[in-house]
Amino acid sequence: MPRPIWSGSVSFGLVSVPVKLFSATSPKEVRFHLVHDKDGGRIHQKRVCSVDGEEVAWEHVVKGFEIAKGRSVTVTKDELGAFTPRANKAIEIEDFVALDQIDPIYYETTYYLVPDKGAAKPYALLVEAMKRTGKVGIARFVLRTKQSLCAVRPLGKVLAVSLMLYADEVVAADDLDGLPDAHSKPGERELKMAEQLIGSFDAKFDPKKYKDDYRERVMALIEKKEAGEETVSREPAEKGGKVVDLMEALRKSLAAAKGEVRRKPARRAKPARKRKKAS
Repeated sequence: MPRPIWSGSVSFGLVSVPVKLFSATSPKEVRFHLVHDKDGGRIHQKRVCSVDGEEVAWEHVVKGFEIAKGRSVTVTKDELGAFTPRANKAIEIEDFVALDQIDPIYYETTYYLVPDKGAAKPYALLVEAMKRTGKVGIARFVLRTKQSLCAVRPLGKVLAVSLMLYADEVVAADDLDGLPDAHSKPGERELKMAEQLIGSFDAKFDPKKYKDDYRERVMALIEKKEAGEETVSREPAEKGGKVVDLMEALRKSLAAAKGEVRRKPARRAKPARKRKKAS
């Protein structure tokens, strides 16, 4: 049974709904330990000073911010504590915006908000009101001593709260090199074929359709090795690729998507000649 990791309230205006916060995701990443290949012993990392090469005890470890190469400014816990946001136990909604106005690039971790005791009715009211208006609440709240920007949105019968990046944490696409310029503008014929190809892949999103093939293969490998079976390493894939003709690639992709790949007709066998009877 999941346990709440935070409790507080969702508030906007004078309305306050008591809630509990639960993790909405459970990453299944395969995690490895560093071990000694000789005897399988776990590898322990030490805190070693880069100046004198000596191991440093935790009580002598402080935080430092590098302002130039070889120069750092140290900051104490007490100095940082003066800026630690106060845990006011409230998700304070500042604005309601349309969901499609938020680009997914801003989202980080998502949690569930569940009504606390006696708050089921106002909670359900908030969920339904947000559904009808199609709005998402933009709020701030303190989780684990860190103030986070977040989006509160209805997800079925539950409210989901997604931590968000701030604007200055998102890299502007205009700063990237190699983006298409005016000379790369596609032709109308190419666009129509590309639109047809996209249309041929049209489907409803089903998250259960997509599997983590890498994780499944790694776990299968681990099970085989545990059972003492021999394993065969696959040769690495070749890097790079050939530059293909765009129109030809679109034609072939459309044909394959529609199941209309043309095959060369088989040659008909010539009828055997009748042998003349010997006189």
